[in-house]
Amino acid sequence: MNLPPPGRALTDAVRAPYWLDRPERPDPVPPLAGPTSADLLVIGGGYGGLWAALLAKQADPGRDVLLVEAGTCGWAASGRNGGFCAASLTHGLANGVQRFPDEIDELERLGRENLDDIAATVAAYGIDCDFERTGELAVAVEPYQLDGLAEDVALARRYGHDVSLLDADEVRAEVDSPTYLGGLWDRDRVAMLDPARLAWGLRRACLDLGVRIHEHTRVTGLRRAGAALLAETTGADRVPGAVRADRVVLATNAFPPLLRRLRAWVVPVYDYALMTEPLTPAQRDAIGWRNRQGLADTGNQFHYYRITGDGRILFGGYDAVYHYGNRVAPALEQRDATFTALATHFFTTFPQLADVRFSHRWGGVIDTCTRFCAFFGTAYDGRLAYAGGYTGLGVGATRFGARVLLDLVAGADTPLTRLALVRNKPLPFPPEPARAVGIGLTRWSMARADAHEGRRNLWLRTLDRVGLGFDS
Repeated sequence: MNLPPPGRALTDAVRAPYWLDRPERPDPVPPLAGPTSADLLVIGGGYGGLWAALLAKQADPGRDVLLVEAGTCGWAASGRNGGFCAASLTHGLANGVQRFPDEIDELERLGRENLDDIAATVAAYGIDCDFERTGELAVAVEPYQLDGLAEDVALARRYGHDVSLLDADEVRAEVDSPTYLGGLWDRDRVAMLDPARLAWGLRRACLDLGVRIHEHTRVTGLRRAGAALLAETTGADRVPGAVRADRVVLATNAFPPLLRRLRAWVVPVYDYALMTEPLTPAQRDAIGWRNRQGLADTGNQFHYYRITGDGRILFGGYDAVYHYGNRVAPALEQRDATFTALATHFFTTFPQLADVRFSHRWGGVIDTCTRFCAFFGTAYDGRLAYAGGYTGLGVGATRFGARVLLDLVAGADTPLTRLALVRNKPLPFPPEPARAVGIGLTRWSMARADAHEGRRNLWLRTLDRVGLGFDS
């Protein structure tokens, strides 16, 4: 079958995240103007900040909780991701076993509990975010990847996961692509959801419980103010403000940090995605996908894709682009070379959808670290707690991270704060220019491994040995 020119399918695609480009987007609340005070200040209105504010208010309804966000709640990674809500807290079981072997059983239990609690919160607050516990299907598209799937199944079953290893016919019976050679279906540890509606629902729940929220309020500096901390702010209207807070939770993730130390541990990378127009019934029949699993192929430069509630296909991943000096800028959210590549890969995966067109194309920054899962810490004598480095699995793991942050900022000795995951930091990235050179060499090596049956070159093997890496 001749594949269509990708440019034609992209012609009318809006350059904006599909999830955020909808009329149900809530109106912003006013920015902070002038000075105020709070028991707990949460900086950042993505999932991490929203969960921290919600959990803090649930635990102590009388606590004065204030959340400030430079844009609007959920406008960044929380509102434009693929909507894969995973139980894993460690960026997959294999990564967790490698890095936290002594506590992986506990981390797996906590991850399952965390996903259950997200489902319960969605139900309790009536958050209409298309939450579906459909699981995830990892597919092999090259023969060498089949051995990796078999190894992953064996490892998953060792830890009690409900997984199935599918051959080519079985996986194509689930989702029909001529590229699929086999698959691993993890049936219960991944839910699919509408990411923006989850963020908006958490925002509404926070407001209903009495959390004060100010959007379009950027924190420009932090300093001590006696026994408290003072956060200096500026609003979209350029009106200055300030918050005096007893405790602070910092949840800005990939964006330039208010704590200089975080620059050593966090690298912002740009991830890109396409959204199709709604499929017709005939197009849906052509691919199957009746169980609505999330999908991902198993190369180093992998694609992730899923069916939405209104019958579209989101298709993203492959490129993870770093810009020198940890640069973050709105102009970097559009990259036509990547969109063209993704469209080409989409039609290779589903040639039977050759007449499908894309409605939206977008990109955005996510935070990664050298261990690929969140790390935690405190500053200002424990009055501030921070988290970062979620590496694409923040839809689920940020709720767990918020629990950790609230324990840390309270100075509490709890089972969570005693975890090695919480106590230990990832290896730092080197400073520039070595940082950019190393990341570029890693990306090139990963692409080369994908093109050579997964064989890892000396550079990748060295990174494996020292535990320093870069995950696409």
